[in-house]
Amino acid sequence: MNRFQLLKSIQEQIKDHFVICNIGYPSQELFKIQDRNNYFYMLGTMGLCSSIGLGLALSINKPVISIDGDGSILMNMNTLATIGNRSPKNFTLLIVDNGSYGSTGDQSTFTNEKTSLKKVALGAGCKNVIECEAKETPEALSKAINSLDKSYVIISKIKPGNIEVQPIPIDPLKIKHRFKESILKS
Repeated sequence: MNRFQLLKSIQEQIKDHFVICNIGYPSQELFKIQDRNNYFYMLGTMGLCSSIGLGLALSINKPVISIDGDGSILMNMNTLATIGNRSPKNFTLLIVDNGSYGSTGDQSTFTNEKTSLKKVALGAGCKNVIECEAKETPEALSKAINSLDKSYVIISKIKPGNIEVQPIPIDPLKIKHRFKESILKS
């Protein structure tokens, strides 16, 4: 299963939650599957999806899901320590681990070698860490979303590769505004 197929498989579970989606292809693929006002598509700042989601989860009482990539997490591993130490009960970090920097040409990341994001997350203090194959991700995500008393980190192992998608045709300021409005309405 590739990232697009994974995102399609979890669409029903995430559609009513606040979702922060990683830059590049992940955001473009999520947009192609179903555009929603409660999805914040990152168009820059590689490595900060998990940090933005964590900040939002610490400031509201609604479930927040960050969909990040292994390459981005490797660029900002300190976010795992903050998640581990703050552990907001309404936060789920879904790391889509394709072992590559998917948005820049599928160059291999260290998760293809010795680096285990599960071990890093546990070492950073994250308590509820699930590593699973792509097909098991919807069940793991349901467990995390429905557990209102724990923060989760889910590492979903998928195949690398992107589908052909167009850039998101929405102005970045509009993405920000409509996302903010969906938060205020909740």
